[in-house]
Amino acid sequence: MNKTLIIADRNLKSQRIKKRIIKKIKNNSISKTNLTIVVGGDGFMLKTLKKNKDPFKQFYGINSGNYGFLMNKFSEKKFINNLNSAKTINISPLEMIVGKKKTLAINEVSILRQSRQAANLLIKNNSKVLIKKLISDGVLVSTPAGSTAYNLSVDGPILGLNSKKLSIAPISAFRPRRWKGKIVKQNSKITIINLDSKKRPISAVADNIEIRNVKKIQIKSSLKTKFNLLYDKNRSLQKKIKIEQIRKEFH
Repeated sequence: MNKTLIIADRNLKSQRIKKRIIKKIKNNSISKTNLTIVVGGDGFMLKTLKKNKDPFKQFYGINSGNYGFLMNKFSEKKFINNLNSAKTINISPLEMIVGKKKTLAINEVSILRQSRQAANLLIKNNSKVLIKKLISDGVLVSTPAGSTAYNLSVDGPILGLNSKKLSIAPISAFRPRRWKGKIVKQNSKITIINLDSKKRPISAVADNIEIRNVKKIQIKSSLKTKFNLLYDKNRSLQKKIKIEQIRKEFH
């Protein structure tokens, strides 16, 4: 018998859904192996994934938050059928390196100014300089899975899940105003350097983990790390991304 782990956020709604799921699982058979059911919002799912980096585990998210882009909608009647027929999506996170500290980011790494003054940043893709001096509120590096999150809010491109690309998008660029960012290969090594760390401090944020007063940040895909996310047939992550692409085209 396969043991199914259920991890739920502490809020009342998540705990109620967890109780209903436990009853369903007791009375029905689950075909998935190494299964973890995560009840919460996108942020809770991100935290859970980072704590469970087992390449054999499968994660099925149930949304009890707001948007729930990484999650599935809970239907008590269809829950067992939806779970047993769910399809697997494999995603790789980014690895942010600041000094000796390494942090994973499933959605994005954001570089943000810490003071009222704009940041002065040099950005490199491998050994090639993409931009010598970007004066802005910051810059964001996004995975395909995260391209519909913060990246979309700063007008970054939506990437197909199988595109094998990363997005580099400026945040409120002041100079040069016309620089709209860059789409680079998934295996790129991105380096961001603070050109004026004393007067214009910046922080680096991997999803929701922040490191302040950084001078140099290296970002690359952690291709050896894989997270297995399960999605209902009619609400796959690919479909969600395509819907957002269509919405963007008409706005």
